Amino acid sequence: MSKKNRLIYLPLGGAGEIGMNMYLYGYGPKGDERYILVDTGVTFPTMDSTPGVDLIMADPAYIAERADRLEAIFITHAHEDQIGALGMLWPRLQAPVYARKFTGALAKAKMEKFGQDPKNVKIVGAWPEMVEVGPFKVGFVPISHSIPEASALAIDTPAGRVFHSADFKTDPTPLVGEPFDPDLLKEVAKDGIRALICDSTNVFSQSAGRSEASLSEDMHKLMDGASGMIVATTFASNVARLKTLALAGREAGRQICVVGRAMNTMISTAIATEVLSGFPPYLSAEEAMGVGRSNLLVLATGSQGERRAATASLARGSYLGLELKKGDTFLFSSKTIPGNEVSVAQILNQLAEKGVRIIDDSDGRYHVSGHANRPDLEQLHSLMGADVVVPMHGEYRHLREHAEVVEGNGGVAVVAPNGTMLDLTSGKPKPVEFIETGRVYRDGTVLIGAMDGIVRSRIQMALRGHVVVSVLLDEKGRSTDDSWVEVIGVPSDPRLSGGLTGQLEEAVDRDLASAGAKTLKNDESVEDLISRTVRRLCNDTVGKKPVVTVLISRLEG
Repeated sequence: MSKKNRLIYLPLGGAGEIGMNMYLYGYGPKGDERYILVDTGVTFPTMDSTPGVDLIMADPAYIAERADRLEAIFITHAHEDQIGALGMLWPRLQAPVYARKFTGALAKAKMEKFGQDPKNVKIVGAWPEMVEVGPFKVGFVPISHSIPEASALAIDTPAGRVFHSADFKTDPTPLVGEPFDPDLLKEVAKDGIRALICDSTNVFSQSAGRSEASLSEDMHKLMDGASGMIVATTFASNVARLKTLALAGREAGRQICVVGRAMNTMISTAIATEVLSGFPPYLSAEEAMGVGRSNLLVLATGSQGERRAATASLARGSYLGLELKKGDTFLFSSKTIPGNEVSVAQILNQLAEKGVRIIDDSDGRYHVSGHANRPDLEQLHSLMGADVVVPMHGEYRHLREHAEVVEGNGGVAVVAPNGTMLDLTSGKPKPVEFIETGRVYRDGTVLIGAMDGIVRSRIQMALRGHVVVSVLLDEKGRSTDDSWVEVIGVPSDPRLSGGLTGQLEEAVDRDLASAGAKTLKNDESVEDLISRTVRRLCNDTVGKKPVVTVLISRLEG
């Protein structure tokens, strides 16, 4: 007797957190489903919780173990939280990647960067074109966002159509990229939507979102009234914003300079793939050095306080010869993402020390969000008329609030954070399994698991310091020489005779001399003895219990 087919949805990242988007859909008999994966994104580390880590991504272990049944990977748009992990994780997934032209060009670059064949990225057109993979037919439905060619996915299965909204806003005039088109969405939904998997990022914002086009007038006024050099920063991927800024600067008689690799890449890719036209000619930093300060607008990367980006370099001193001076203007045409407040504030203070005029998005005149606010979400709910709404793209509080909005309007919603497998086949979706999900870190040039202990050890050493002890023991376990101690990151009390290092060496030698033969013959016992001695003395003298590494050498008889 054949098993019953089912349609499942499983978020591996991005549901219950911001970023790291990774969503799995499966269809087939339980345990033998065929799968598609939607997005492979990253988020960024913090010095508090992930010091030294370069990038963080969702752990693909669940689908990697079933990669022989993974039909395809679909990338909805080219933001890092959708595309950033593609090149790093693809070797574990080994499935064809589908994306639209602009997104695909950046996806190919991600693949090449990490040594993968870019031919595995397939370029497809927008709706009504559809890609058939296994039991799925998938179409890229244009939907407005803060990056060109953002697309929702219409996912057809034998159990019905799923609409995966991805990130979106209801912008009828986005300036670059396709507008939000209610008529198109009605067409997609006319035969029924089994489930709407929907962005939740701005569910707490009560007023309707504003169009990108609404910024133009204030941008022009700002450029007309500013003296000295103007520097503006925004998200490098927000090509429409860059165009708005550049056109306002040009009409104010300024030449445009673009600094920062990511921003240059986005602009050049958008032009090459024909999603961006009419962008003014722009200069490199070197070329801009010959332009008068009052005739220059600099577009710079680093709106989120990234330490190595152009904005941070300008705040600290200079970037490729460009330098801010008193009376210049710095515009943050962006919102600070939660978690980046400290790094952005540091830049703001550095700019203030220089006497630079600072303008941010606090009054809403120079930035609009790329995500749907609550009334906009309700508009999409109405257009889709889905049997059920499953919130995604948000922390747990966003998912819960989104579900309550749906239910308050008489709809059906299910909250499914990372690891919650939903059966969407019929009726109200219900959790059928809970999968352990996690994170993968890119640390230098390697990928490590969040639970591998490497970052935890790094944090422990940062908080407590590190003491290394080396001892040489003879064949009977007796110390043949004075121990050697190296103290790293632990303060020393100047009142200590011989300093903390000297005190530790004396204490280790004394405790080894009084230890029994059984202890001295066993390396683990010696290590435990020395570690306890070091931690006890450090705690008693300077109030720290450091991480201790013991190196034991033994002479053979």
